[in-house]
Amino acid sequence: MGTEVDPDLDVSIGLAALDALALAVPAADPTDPRDCAAALRSALSSFGGTPEDYADLRSSLLYEVLRRRRGLPILLAVVWLEVARRAGLPAYPVGLPGYFLVGLGLPKGRHVLVDAFTGGTEVDVSPDGARPYNQREVVLRVLNNVRAQAAARPDLIESNRTALWATELSLLLPRHPASLRRERGVLLARVGEFAEGAVELESYADAVAEGDPAAAEEARREAGQARARLN
Repeated sequence: MGTEVDPDLDVSIGLAALDALALAVPAADPTDPRDCAAALRSALSSFGGTPEDYADLRSSLLYEVLRRRRGLPILLAVVWLEVARRAGLPAYPVGLPGYFLVGLGLPKGRHVLVDAFTGGTEVDVSPDGARPYNQREVVLRVLNNVRAQAAARPDLIESNRTALWATELSLLLPRHPASLRRERGVLLARVGEFAEGAVELESYADAVAEGDPAAAEEARREAGQARARLN
């Protein structure tokens, strides 16, 4: 994702930063979740977040989170997970509505949950409120965050470009919602790609016409508006 914002980004710098953080993790018993949490906390104590970070795109970009040591809960969790993996400590992503945690130990065995946003404090969450995430779900949720941040300023061309690349990356993931195709078409039109946006909207309309005729009609109307701006 970082290369979408900065095409000249050297990804190896971020990987080296994660390697260095892992080397700073003191020895811990991988069978003791609390010992693992304490070891990671000591190496990552400078990482955390504030409410203001939710509106900052940099909080959703891993290379910026590593540089600033601030970010959204899910990106800070990714830092913890990558450092834990490098340090040989068992960790897994845990999602819950509107938030994200790190699990240390085994999901169906002995484990603890920590909040990377608050520096790694241990939390107690009902099993109904949290579940392990797979890699695809983590990536999709990060992209959803980027799209939500960009959607807050639809009047800015740069915000629409940001939302567009996040939507296009989301479309590369398996089992994505069809509505992303409509979103891509709308965003293409907003950034001035009227013909391509109209084609995407018409393609989406054809795909959903049988199951959701109202959505198809709306998409065709939007496609017509995009084509009208070509004149």
